[in-house]
Amino acid sequence: MLEAAVRRLDAPLDVLLVNATGRDHPRGAGLAVHLGAVVGVPTVGVTDRPLVAEPLGEPGRERGSSVPLTLRREVVGHVVRTRPGARPVVVHAGWRTDAQVARSVVLTAGGTARTPEPIRQARHLARLRRAVAESRLREP
Repeated sequence: MLEAAVRRLDAPLDVLLVNATGRDHPRGAGLAVHLGAVVGVPTVGVTDRPLVAEPLGEPGRERGSSVPLTLRREVVGHVVRTRPGARPVVVHAGWRTDAQVARSVVLTAGGTARTPEPIRQARHLARLRRAVAESRLREP
């Protein structure tokens, strides 16, 4: 289903942000890695908490502050502060990305909210579509 949705997108993609883990996974390959491999697009996973990896501390309070996320002594992502003082997000290396690239992509995709803007907009659209499908809202 996710593959079909990505393939229906009109514009070519440089990177795909996925609301899922990447290399922070017991087998080293979460949904962000799998989806990227299937569609052939570099991916970055974004979650609220690590799955199995451990952060090396707590990021500072300023935007852009981060600490590495390690699994078996390998850096698989970062815990990143996207807004000053806000709870950080966990950024996972996915398909054809590393932890540093993932961190940069998320900071570049940031908006006014804590969550990267593309994921925030996708969640909003999904909620609207579900409300229409459940007849709680008329088609906008």
